Amino acid sequence: AVVLSQSATTRLVTRLEDRGLLSRYLCPTDRRGIYTDVTEAGLELLEEARPTNEAALREALDEAAKNPEL
Repeated sequence: AVVLSQSATTRLVTRLEDRGLLSRYLCPTDRRGIYTDVTEAGLELLEEARPTNEAALREALDEAAKNPEL
């Protein structure tokens, strides 16, 4: 699930594809559908970014845990 409009999602996918991080392909049974695959370069970047993402998430959740309303 993505909290982006359809046009914003398309623009994001296009930028990721232009950077070589994703590839697009048509659905084999319904040519209106388009799927994406993460490329090797995309997987490498994801692995590189994972520690930063996990640290930021951990920090945000630890901070939220201090507030009983959250």
